[in-house]
Amino acid sequence: MYKKSIHVYLILLMSVLGFNGYVYAQSYVPGEVIVKLKNSPGSTQTQQFFSKAQGQKQLFLKRSFSKMNMYHFAGKPGQSVEQMISELQQDPNVEYAEPNYLLSKKDLNGLEQQYTLDEIKTLAQNSPYLATGADIHVRELWESVSQPSVKPIVAVIDTGLDINHPVFTESGALWVNSNEIPNNGIDDDSNGYVDDINGWNFVHNTGYMLDDDGHGTHVSGIVLGVGQDIFAESLEEAKIQIMPLKFLDSQGVGSTSDAINAIYYAIQNGAKVLNNSWGGPNYSGALHEAIVYSYEQGVTFVAAAGNAGSDNDFQPMYPSSYNVPHIISVAATTDLDYLASFSNFGQTSVDMGSPGVFILSTIPGGGYGSSSGTSMAAPFVSGVAAMMIAEAPEMLGFQIKDIIFNEADPIAQLKSKISTEARVNAQAAVNFAKTSTILTEQPNYSFTNEDRQLASSLAGGGGCGLVSKLYSDIYKGGGPGSPGSGSTNTWYIIVILGLVSLPLMFLYYLRSQLPENRRKHQRFKIDSEVKVKVGNKELIGSVSSISLGGIQLNTNELLEKGSIVAMSIQSPDGKEQIEVNGHIVWSEQQKSYGVQFERASETLKDKINRWSKSLKPT
Repeated sequence: MYKKSIHVYLILLMSVLGFNGYVYAQSYVPGEVIVKLKNSPGSTQTQQFFSKAQGQKQLFLKRSFSKMNMYHFAGKPGQSVEQMISELQQDPNVEYAEPNYLLSKKDLNGLEQQYTLDEIKTLAQNSPYLATGADIHVRELWESVSQPSVKPIVAVIDTGLDINHPVFTESGALWVNSNEIPNNGIDDDSNGYVDDINGWNFVHNTGYMLDDDGHGTHVSGIVLGVGQDIFAESLEEAKIQIMPLKFLDSQGVGSTSDAINAIYYAIQNGAKVLNNSWGGPNYSGALHEAIVYSYEQGVTFVAAAGNAGSDNDFQPMYPSSYNVPHIISVAATTDLDYLASFSNFGQTSVDMGSPGVFILSTIPGGGYGSSSGTSMAAPFVSGVAAMMIAEAPEMLGFQIKDIIFNEADPIAQLKSKISTEARVNAQAAVNFAKTSTILTEQPNYSFTNEDRQLASSLAGGGGCGLVSKLYSDIYKGGGPGSPGSGSTNTWYIIVILGLVSLPLMFLYYLRSQLPENRRKHQRFKIDSEVKVKVGNKELIGSVSSISLGGIQLNTNELLEKGSIVAMSIQSPDGKEQIEVNGHIVWSEQQKSYGVQFERASETLKDKINRWSKSLKPT
C-alpha cells in the first residue's frame, strides 16, 4: 500500500516538474469564496440557495453584487476554501464558485528616490518635463488643450491617496461626492457608503482616505501630470478629477472581492477611466464579469501588464490578460523606448508601451519620488484617455482604445514584443479625439467563464503549491505513513525535495555548459571613474573590472536592469577616456551592477586592449 501511494505522489510531482515551466502557488483569502448563481436575484431558486447557504452550509454573506447575481461569502470557522467550493459546485443553482484571490500592486522596487520641493525646483530649471525622459509629447499636449466644461473622473483603484498633498489640493484635482454631506454619519446619496466624500477605503471599510503604501499617490500624480505640469511652482486648475479607491493594503495586497467592489463603485459614481496598476496570475470569473460590466457602461479600463519579465501570451497576468475589448494592457518602456527588462510582454496579450522606468511623481507627505514598473506605465495611458474624454465627453471606451493604438508612435525596439509595436503618444491621441466622429455603439462581447477547475485542490496547480500540499498531507495522515512514523515521513519528504532539486540542478548544469553562459572576454581589474548618463540624470561611479564586453559598475544609485546608458570611462592613468553606450545588467553572484557594451568599435577595443596591458586579470 505504501509503495502504491508513493508512486502516485511521485508521478504527480514529476508531471508538474515536467510540464509546467512557469507555475504559481495559488494565493487567496482563507475561508472566503465568491459565488455566481444561475438564476435572477429574486427567483425562487436563488432564495432556495440562500436558505441552504446560510442554514445548512453556515455561510455568512459579506457582500452582494446583485446586478450580476454574484455573492461574496465567508465560511464557518475551520472550513477550508477547497471544501466550500467542492460543496458549492454540487449545488444546481451555482454557476461557479471560486476563491477570493489576492492581488498586488505592479511597481518594481517601491520608491527609488525622494525629492524635496526645493530639489524639484532645481530640476525644473534644467528640464521642462520631469516625469519621464521619454518623448510622449505631453508638453505639446498642455499647449493644445483648454479647460473642459465637465472634468472626466479617473478612478485610481490602488493603495489610496494622500488627499492633502499640495498637488491635488491646489489644483482641485480630488473628486468630491457632491451628493454626500461630510461627516454626518448618513448615507445621503443612498449608494451604500456612508460619508464617502472623496472615494472609499475598502481595506478598512470607511470613507477615511489614506495611502499607507505610497503607490496610489504616485500613480495618481502620473495620471494628473498628463494634462498639466504637476511640478510647477504655481499649479493650474486640474482638467480631470482623481477618484481614489483603496483596495490594496499597506503591503500593496488586496482581494478580488474588494477589487470588484471598487470597480462597481467607480462606475456607479461616474468614473470614465479606471486605472489598474495591480494584478495576479489567477483567473477569476467574478473579476472578469465585473470588467465586462464596466465595458458595457462605456468606460476605459487600463491595466498594468506585470513585472515578471515574462510572456503573458503563455503565462497570463490578470486583469490585463482578460480579452474584454476595452482593456488596454500596458508594458513599461525606457526613456529610449526599449522594453524595460522587468516588463511583461506578449504579441497578442499586451497592447502597447508606455514609460515605466524612473518615473517622477507625487508621494505621501507632500513630496516627490521616482519609481519604476508597469504600475507607472499604465497611468500615463489613463491620463491620455482622460484628456481625450475632456475633449470628447461622449466617447466610449472601445473607441478611445482604438484611437490610442492608432495614434501611438511605432517603435522598432518593440517589434514582436507587443501587439501594436508602439509607444503611447499623448498629443496625437487627444488631437485625433477632438475631431473624431463619436461612435455610439461598441462591439458585442459575451462573458465566458474560463474555469480553471480548482475545486478539489487549489494548491495542486503545480510548483510550490503541490509540494506544500504533499508535505501537509503526509503529516496530517493524508499520505503514506502516519503522524507517529516520524522517520518514514522524513524519508518521504527527503525523496520529494530531492526530486524537486534534481531537475533544477540538472538545468543549472546545462546552462553552465551553454556557450552564452561562459565568459567571452578576459576581465581585468581597474579602478577608474565613470560618468553614466541615465535619461536626464548623470551619475558618477567607479569601474572595478573591464573587458571588451563591458564593465563592472560601482554606484550607490538604484539602476533599472536593461536600461540603456551612455558612459564616459576614464583610463587607469586618467589621461584619456572612452565614450560608449551599453545596457545595465545585474550580477547576483557579485551583488553588483554591470554594463554590457551595445557595440564595441575597433577604436574602443584598441583602447581597452592597450589599457589592459598594465592591468591584472580578475
